[in-house]
Amino acid sequence: MVDLNDKSRIAYNKKADDYDKSRESQFTRNIHLLLLSKLNWKDNQNVLDVACGTGSFLAAMNRQRAIKGFGIDIAERMIKNAVVTNPGMEFHVSGCETIPFPNDSIDIITVCAAYHHFPDVAAFANEAGRVLKQSGMIYIADVFVPSFIRIILNPFVPLLFTDGDVRFYSPNEIIGNFKCSGFEESDVTISGYIQIITMQKL
Repeated sequence: MVDLNDKSRIAYNKKADDYDKSRESQFTRNIHLLLLSKLNWKDNQNVLDVACGTGSFLAAMNRQRAIKGFGIDIAERMIKNAVVTNPGMEFHVSGCETIPFPNDSIDIITVCAAYHHFPDVAAFANEAGRVLKQSGMIYIADVFVPSFIRIILNPFVPLLFTDGDVRFYSPNEIIGNFKCSGFEESDVTISGYIQIITMQKL
């Protein structure tokens, strides 16, 4: 049986070469724009984008202020394209449960429109806590689904969606997950269908 990580890998490998021209990319770009307005970063900080796709969000950050960009994605072709379009940045094929970077090496982690794909969000929170420097920041930008819809929809998400979607989360669920891994809430923004949860490593 194909697991949810494999479903995501297969789906996004198929989409990779035309992804930046797709409707899904436009949907994600709107999330990128709101996240950019919330981010606070300094020149030459180490920024890791988890589920980075083609690296377009790291490129957008770098255009505003120079960063040392790092990305991981489960889809090999996404990473292949990210390497080509973002020279000087470092990319790896990886899921979120085991991040291939040393302890205390990253200043900022971003996740754009991908958290609802992660099969093990607790493992991801632990890994984020491991690789982030003290007082490092994580920004989870994801789809916001009102509670009454989310409660009805979540049991059927893996069946209704073919790209490896797992479930949709409320801000409190996301915050609670990261508090268990040594983070504190910094800010919550909800704008239409987008939510951005900002947390800091204690």
